[in-house]
Amino acid sequence: MGKLTFYIVDVFAEEKFSGNQLAVFRGGAKLSPEQMQSIAREMHFSETTFIMSEEKRNGGYDVLIFTPSTEVPFAGHPTLGTAHIIRSEIATDVDKEVVLNLKVGPIPVTFKEEKNGTICWMKQLNPEFGGNIDADTIAEVLGLRQSEIDESFPIEEVSTGLPHIIVPLKRLDSLKRAHINKDKYFDLIKNTWAKPILIFCPESHRGLNDISVRMFADYYGVPEDPATGSGNGCLAAYFVKHTYWDKKEIDIRAEQGYEINRPSLLYLKAQEINGQIDVYVGGKSITIAKGNFSE
Repeated sequence: MGKLTFYIVDVFAEEKFSGNQLAVFRGGAKLSPEQMQSIAREMHFSETTFIMSEEKRNGGYDVLIFTPSTEVPFAGHPTLGTAHIIRSEIATDVDKEVVLNLKVGPIPVTFKEEKNGTICWMKQLNPEFGGNIDADTIAEVLGLRQSEIDESFPIEEVSTGLPHIIVPLKRLDSLKRAHINKDKYFDLIKNTWAKPILIFCPESHRGLNDISVRMFADYYGVPEDPATGSGNGCLAAYFVKHTYWDKKEIDIRAEQGYEINRPSLLYLKAQEINGQIDVYVGGKSITIAKGNFSE
């Protein structure tokens, strides 16, 4: 294996030691899939990425993403955090865009300078919508009463690269109390396209923000994720499809991670144009550490 340079990045973070932690490794081409999985298990963040080549191929950089238990074709915070490292450490002449070649295809990440930092934006894949799930079943999985679910909107499977089950709740109190009944969760996902469950409500911990979100993905070895770019992309598409705010366009701020002491902020934009929903998810990335991983 030899020595590998790696970085720890806080993604969707407004300050250090918040957001979603990510490990980014250079020199991924030296490793077998089994070695990459072992490293991801050792790092034990929600995801670890491996930059396979530092030269562009087909206009982008080849990158693989692993959770502690498996490889995944796409995930949001690894995409933004890896693009941040490529721009700051590898392709330092890049000004506005880095393209990552992921298993789902090329994902462009653009950089917009703001007064309080750089926001990385990714355009996600066109959304796909799957089946619906009844409120009684989801309530049992989440340890909530059925009345705490907002049945004005569906519980629906949505994907912009990685499918999620989207669950609308009425109140922040319910979102805070939710917890996964693992037996019922694994029974549920035997028959679902999506495996992670993303719950949300139209109340926030901080008044500046629009919604609060939590995401659970024991299937991928992630009991709860501090900030979920892929899931929030699915949520943005869901908002537009179902005109959650009575319009076919959104520009909002989503909180996540407060319940596990990793406050995160995600920026969501989406709109429907000619029957197609375009989805963008943004956030800030902060490099926390750089080191060498030895064989």
